[in-house]
Amino acid sequence: MAVELAYDDVGSGPVVVLLHAFPCDASMWQRQRDSLAAAGWRVVTPDLRGFGRSPLGDDPPSVDRMAEDVHDLLRRLDVDRYVLGGLSMGGYVTMAMLRRAPRPVAGVVLADTKAAADPPAAAENRERMAAEVVAAGSAGPTLRTAVLPALLGATTVATRPDVVERVTGYVDAAPAATVAWAQRAMAARPDSFDLLTSLTVPTLVLYGAEDALSPRADQDAMAQRLARGTLVEVPGVGHLSAVEDPDAVSRALVDFLAPLRPPYV
Repeated sequence: MAVELAYDDVGSGPVVVLLHAFPCDASMWQRQRDSLAAAGWRVVTPDLRGFGRSPLGDDPPSVDRMAEDVHDLLRRLDVDRYVLGGLSMGGYVTMAMLRRAPRPVAGVVLADTKAAADPPAAAENRERMAAEVVAAGSAGPTLRTAVLPALLGATTVATRPDVVERVTGYVDAAPAATVAWAQRAMAARPDSFDLLTSLTVPTLVLYGAEDALSPRADQDAMAQRLARGTLVEVPGVGHLSAVEDPDAVSRALVDFLAPLRPPYV
């Protein structure tokens, strides 16, 4: 069953829902929240289950469960039409939400994510990581070794020590049980290419030029399936583009969202 998510809700106007990456929480969207609120949008950013201020719950690992949580939150907030977006894991949840209930969604943002399911080797690696953090009772050491180096682009590592420190804080704060649950949920996610083919709303595919986890080939594969897709590359950043260069990502979101106001088309 759905858990009650903690969330931030800022601004007024048409609604944008942004879902965070693994192993971050809703605070990764702070600069985008501020920029979009200033541009006349109401921005809802939940902590996905187990991350930040949200409980993990007892459900089996599943991105569909995560999607159910967000749908439940939007019902509680009486939000019936919105633009939906997510980065990395948040993109997987975005696609799960679209499979479940596409009609309320007026536009989509897929940032540094991919539509393909995990191949067997990747799924097995996630399971190894899950088992390791559970056995250790702590996720930080494993994530610092196995995840952190791939989250940031080379330019960020070389020139943005504040960003490296911030992302390291996310890595160290993630509870072991949450990390294991989320890894197993992502490993079991389905292929979403047929979903993208069925989308009829404007969709932004945004990615960091130095993203090694979701590289350009993955972004092209998604964009080619979209009837109304826009592809934007953010230079000098890696997988966590919204954290690495928040101003560039904010500008891309503001520009993309500008035409997506009621009446929706």
